[in-house]
Amino acid sequence: QLQLVESGGGLVQPGGSLRLSCAASGGTMQSSTMGWFRQAPGKAREGVSCITSNGGYNHYVDSVNGRFIIFRDSVNNMVHLQMNNLKPEDTAVYYCAAAQFGDTWCYAGTYPESDYEYWGRGTQVTVSS
Repeated sequence: QLQLVESGGGLVQPGGSLRLSCAASGGTMQSSTMGWFRQAPGKAREGVSCITSNGGYNHYVDSVNGRFIIFRDSVNNMVHLQMNNLKPEDTAVYYCAAAQFGDTWCYAGTYPESDYEYWGRGTQVTVSS
């Protein structure tokens, strides 16, 4: 069973950058759609970005488009989220998730949580001066 562990969160000032990483064990993430979600205090969890199983397509929600970059490291069985020009509203717990048959949703720019079978425990990102 695929296990996911996020890392790279922390405290950063507005305008700063962080790179989140998601490491997989117990299997390969290469055949899965990978997604990053986040949950801000008092808000529902939301999808942020996804990458298709072959890495050929990425999607970003409008609020992060142009600032975040998702990419795979297939050699090390990882996926990363490079976050630039961070804003206070990016403050949230960020989760990595894998979907065995999620490419359709990623192409559509939707993030149905029920279709992501595997989840990490999250990493906290705080953007504050």
